[in-house]
Amino acid sequence: MPLRWIACLLSLVVCMAARADEPVATVRVAFDRDGITATRVHGLADKATGRKVTADDPVRIASISKLVTTLGVMRLVEAGKLDLDADASGLLGWTLRNPAFPDTPITLRLLLSHRSSLTDGAGYWQTPLGGSLRDIVKDPRAWDTAHAPGTYFRYTNLNFPLVAQIMERATGERFDKLMERLVLRPLGIDGCFNWDACDAATAARAVVLYDTDGKPVKDDNHGRKPECPVMPASDGSCDLSRWRAGENGALFSPQGGLRISANGLARIGRLLLGRGTLDGKRFLTPASVQAMITPQWQYGTGDGKTYEEDTGDVDQGFFCRYGLAVQTLATPTEGCRDDPFGDGVARVGHSGSAYGLQAGLWVDRKGGAGVVWFATGMPDEREGGKSAFSAVEEALAH
Repeated sequence: MPLRWIACLLSLVVCMAARADEPVATVRVAFDRDGITATRVHGLADKATGRKVTADDPVRIASISKLVTTLGVMRLVEAGKLDLDADASGLLGWTLRNPAFPDTPITLRLLLSHRSSLTDGAGYWQTPLGGSLRDIVKDPRAWDTAHAPGTYFRYTNLNFPLVAQIMERATGERFDKLMERLVLRPLGIDGCFNWDACDAATAARAVVLYDTDGKPVKDDNHGRKPECPVMPASDGSCDLSRWRAGENGALFSPQGGLRISANGLARIGRLLLGRGTLDGKRFLTPASVQAMITPQWQYGTGDGKTYEEDTGDVDQGFFCRYGLAVQTLATPTEGCRDDPFGDGVARVGHSGSAYGLQAGLWVDRKGGAGVVWFATGMPDEREGGKSAFSAVEEALAH
């Protein structure tokens, strides 16, 4: 074989290896109070069909779902149906207590700000249709028995199925349908939690999530809605009429199961920029928005963990300020590495990471601008960045 052919083949292998390390898809949408200012998309929403990704394609946005869920909570608080500081036991209809601190109430505010003393050690999404979320919190592994509620920050997904359960019990409505009524439809967003409330056309545009080997790991739905949008019952059936209000808040994945497009998520960002107003319509009071974004916890030595234990991504300094399902970036404290933008601006929003997706929604309220991004085909750990965020996310930040 001629040397020039060998050189060409080696060059091709190197190029292919480089491409294999890149995300399958990236979407970045910038916006201000008035609308979208710039859009950048690259790659495929579905490798099997060759469908290119767009900013209108719904993607499982992971933990940014928590921020959107909290918008629904705040609407119920404003309507007088929920109280952030009431004992969650009364809201749930059964006693929620850390067994090591039986006299310390756990409130909705503590659940929303990850200071409840719950952990993900006993699971959080594995409760099947017809099952009871209460069974998980009976497991001793669900509790941090070394820290009383309200004294320690530990990012815990289990908090949000309990929040959803509280919302269902307060209204009698199924969580996904409640969020459609309270948040998604009023904000003009075509999205849903766990697909059932989305129409077929929206589901057909789903962004397939891939691992770093390029294998589909979530939402490979072949252009249609999944046959069962929730965890099936123990007998394998999927009859959603078995749902009962206030029994299993994990069914529709309030902690991470929102399917929403980047353009839809930009509307959430514009709402934060508008202090509860979007396109001239009042959605929340400025006080409710301020309650969400005001840090309930700021990192200090010994008062919390700065990473999410459930993902295995233990890069220190990722979480350093946290409100009601709202992160604040660029914390000026030693040990904090929460500034993917690298400019010291205290943006608010939330990150997301699951099933090969890394995502962010961040707004600079003083500067009046924000950005949404997501990348698929990413590793579980955020790698390569100067901050605790990944190098890919830092590139999207700019």
